[in-house]
Amino acid sequence: MPDAAAFRSALVAANPALSRFNPLPRILFHDDFDFGVNGWCELIGNHDGNLDHVRSVLADMRPPQLSTCSFFDIGTHGPLSGTYALKLATRPKPNHMALAIKRATSVKPGLVQFETYFCFKAEQWIGARPDHQNGFDGNLDPSVYDFGDFTIGNDVCDREYGRRYHCSLRYQNTNSAGELVRKWRYKTSVQTTTLMERSGSAPVQDYHVAHPDDWADVPDGQQALCYNEVPTKLNWHYLRYLFDTDAGRNVELQVNDKIMDLRAIPVPRFEHGYWGLERLLNFTIDVKTHRSVRNFLFLDSVLVSVDW
Repeated sequence: MPDAAAFRSALVAANPALSRFNPLPRILFHDDFDFGVNGWCELIGNHDGNLDHVRSVLADMRPPQLSTCSFFDIGTHGPLSGTYALKLATRPKPNHMALAIKRATSVKPGLVQFETYFCFKAEQWIGARPDHQNGFDGNLDPSVYDFGDFTIGNDVCDREYGRRYHCSLRYQNTNSAGELVRKWRYKTSVQTTTLMERSGSAPVQDYHVAHPDDWADVPDGQQALCYNEVPTKLNWHYLRYLFDTDAGRNVELQVNDKIMDLRAIPVPRFEHGYWGLERLLNFTIDVKTHRSVRNFLFLDSVLVSVDW
């Protein structure tokens, strides 16, 4: 009888849609956006039926959409494979964020791995720019300074009133001054929740943290990603993010050839418990602009696997 693990590996390797990933033993879901949004939706804040009561930071996250990646100069670009990618788009408004969430629960604690092929871009600026920073020289296009950041993360709760935390990793392309920084960062404070704000916590400017400065550099987290000169050329990057819901920590982040060990990075945890979140396991991804320019994040496909 063939070895089950070897047989499984052979089946994955023989499937072009799966062989570009490196899944753990059980594939929880594989989202090819040629077949729909697959449960990725806009995050909206908690409310009592009156949408005027949604917290301002969560009131306009914008829904993800299926996109053929079309641009004004070439028409349809298309994703890495197939016809559609999942697209997140901000408004042309400084600090505006577009966030998509997929909701699940876990069978038991253990390793969870999120993989995707992604691309990030700022919208093409047409006409004279309001600033004159680093004009087009034929290679470096000023649109790269228009892209702010994107963040991958989760929302995990062991049990009702149990341990709850969000792991969040942000690729910061530019800082608030518009300077290129191109590095990975992790959050250092818990996310302010609706319960906390209704209990007296101050409203936040950054959805992920209590204060916009509550981010620290991932060790060895400097990374230049391929932008490829102009906003309408899409080059896809491989990303693999591993976290452990048993230990309640990050484990590893791989983006193309760069692998970052995240085990020593602290993960902020809520001091109080939450009702109704038994075995919560949510996945999030977002994009945020720092300028009055729309920022885009495209996902060709997503695969999440576990060691359960």
